[in-house]
Amino acid sequence: MQDFLNMLIASVIPLLFILVYAVVILWVEIKVASHVQDRLGYMYTGGFHGWAQPIADLLKLLTKEHITPVNSDKILFTLAPVIVFASSYAAYAALPFTSTFIAANLNVGVFYIIAITSFVVIGILMAGWSSNNKYSMLGAMRSVAQIVSYEVPTALSILTVIIVAGTLNLQEICQMQSGGLFNWFIFKYPPFMFITFLIYFTASLAEVNRTPFDIPEAESELVAGYHTEYTGMKFAMFYLAEYANMFLVSGISAILFFGGWNSPFGDFMSGPAWGVFWFVLKGLFFVFLQIMLRWTLPRLRVDQLMYVSWKVLTPISFVNIFIVGLWALLK
Repeated sequence: MQDFLNMLIASVIPLLFILVYAVVILWVEIKVASHVQDRLGYMYTGGFHGWAQPIADLLKLLTKEHITPVNSDKILFTLAPVIVFASSYAAYAALPFTSTFIAANLNVGVFYIIAITSFVVIGILMAGWSSNNKYSMLGAMRSVAQIVSYEVPTALSILTVIIVAGTLNLQEICQMQSGGLFNWFIFKYPPFMFITFLIYFTASLAEVNRTPFDIPEAESELVAGYHTEYTGMKFAMFYLAEYANMFLVSGISAILFFGGWNSPFGDFMSGPAWGVFWFVLKGLFFVFLQIMLRWTLPRLRVDQLMYVSWKVLTPISFVNIFIVGLWALLK
C-alpha cells in the first residue's frame, strides 16, 4: 500500500506542476508579447494585470464542443493529443527537482528522456494524418522532419556532457556540480562546454517547435499546422504539451550545464527545499528566454532550418565532442 501511495504522489506532483506552470507561463508569454509589441495585453480579468485570464481561457476550452471532422480517422484523431501530452508528461519521471525528490532515479535517465520524448513524433504524425486536412498533414510532416533532424545535435551535445560526467544518471550529474557556481559543467573545458550548451539550447528550440523553428505551425502558410482541426481540450492538450516540453528542455539545460538543483553559493541557500527553488528558477529562466526569442526573431524557411541542423549544428557537434573527449582522456 505504501509503495502504491508513493507511486501515486510521484506521478501526481509533476502533473500538478505542469498544470500550474502552464497557466502562469501562458500569462507571462502574453504579457511579454504585449510589451514587445508596445501594447498592454491582459489587464482586467481578476484584477492585477489580468492574472486570471489564462484560467478563464482554460474554462472556455473546457466548455467548447469537441468537433471531429467528418472524413477523419476518429480513433487516431482522439489519441494523437493524448500521446503527445503523455510522452511529455512521462519524461518528468526522470527529472530530479531536488536531491530528495525524483519520481524514478534511473541509471539511464538521460536515454530514457530522449527515448520517451521521441513518442511526440508519433502523436504529431497521427494528428496530421487522421485530420484528413492537407494543412494538418503538411504541418505534421514538417514537424517530424524537424524533430528527427534536430535529435542528432541534441543527442551529440548531451553525449558530450555524459563523457565529462561519466554517468547517464541525472541525479549523479547534479551531485557532481555541487560546491558552487564554478563547479558547474558550463565552466569546464572552456570554451567547449559553453559551445555544447549553445548547440543544445538551439536544437531544443527546434525540438519544442519554438521560434525561429516553428515552421510546423507557420500561420501564414499552414493555418495552424497539425492542430488546425482540433478544438476544445484536445487543442489545449497540444499547447499543454508544448509548454511542458519547454520546461523539460529548460530543466535538462539546468541539470546538464548549470548545476541542476545546486545552489550557486555552495552550501549557502542549499538543501532539499532550496533545491526545488533553484531548479525551478533556472528552468523558468530558460523558458523566459525561449519566450523572448519567440517575439524577437523571424521564422526560418524550411531549407534554412534543415541547413542549420545538418550543415551547422551537427558538424560542430562532432568536432566539439571529439575535442572534449580527447581533453577529458588526456586530463
